[in-house]
Amino acid sequence: MTEFASLEALREACLNLPEGDETAAQATRERQGTLTKPPGSLGRLEDLVAWLACWQHLPRPRLDHVEILVFAGSHGVAARGVSAFPAEVTAQMVANFAAGGAAINQLAKAVDAELCVVPLDIEHPTADFTQGPAMTEAEFLAAVATGYDAVKDHADIVCIGEMGIANTTAAAALSAGLFGGDPSTWVGRGTGVDDAGLKRKAEVVGEALELHRNHLGDPLQVAMRLGGRETAAMMGAALGARHRCKPLIVDGFVATAAVAPLVKLNPRATGHMEAGHVSAEAAHRALLEHLGLKPLLDLGMRLGEGSGAALSVSIVRGALACFDGMATFDHAGVSDKS
Repeated sequence: MTEFASLEALREACLNLPEGDETAAQATRERQGTLTKPPGSLGRLEDLVAWLACWQHLPRPRLDHVEILVFAGSHGVAARGVSAFPAEVTAQMVANFAAGGAAINQLAKAVDAELCVVPLDIEHPTADFTQGPAMTEAEFLAAVATGYDAVKDHADIVCIGEMGIANTTAAAALSAGLFGGDPSTWVGRGTGVDDAGLKRKAEVVGEALELHRNHLGDPLQVAMRLGGRETAAMMGAALGARHRCKPLIVDGFVATAAVAPLVKLNPRATGHMEAGHVSAEAAHRALLEHLGLKPLLDLGMRLGEGSGAALSVSIVRGALACFDGMATFDHAGVSDKS
């Protein structure tokens, strides 16, 4: 089991990130130029294959083992009435995942992925972050380590998602704490709150930012004070994927907010990441822009659970299928542009 002894130990791990293999990426670009198509005509699909090769360190990348990690956490701030659903839904949905009845179960099957659901002490909500830090340092580091260790060595690509009532409020607080701006620009309807609930969410985020204002300059303090166990675990999974040279697909608003402290601390951290989709949650597009991530899909989804990341695996599979299966000009007897 990985252990981060302190915030400083975690900071060092976040700052010391391995790089990808640009030689492997360039090998895919050269092969793309020999395939029976106009140069660059598959657009971003070609970039995705190069990205896979870069972070798998393989000139012929593979997708034999796709891992979808869904982390679940409970939030003390849910007691402030920021969600349209009661807090007990978190545990109920974890049971639904285990029974195979959720959307992510079906999507994981559809893209031939291994689904792993990781509940993080869901019987004990984090502290209400309008009253104090959401987590102690020990709780935060333990959650990060859980996410870090959830990344399997045999995975060819990793997707991260979440479940947790009130976690869009935490995501809004994380985003505002890291990038500033009025809280109302970061909150959205989440599970479907009405106008009064939306106003309440903005007020709650504003209270949290005021309480923790002296700590907002440190991304790890922001993650510990304003996030949840599942957001800490997703940050840990992103870090674990990078240290193990695994390409990573990030799901929606909450997952993006979860990795944002890592990127704020070390802008190079986005190298192994792709955004699976842009969600219908109001601030997700703005957050992706802050991180410099371009979503693969835009389907108006706001479910969470890793659903958008899972769907985007089909795009990556399509990109790799073309790369592996297309004939070259020479083999097909097709004249190239010269």
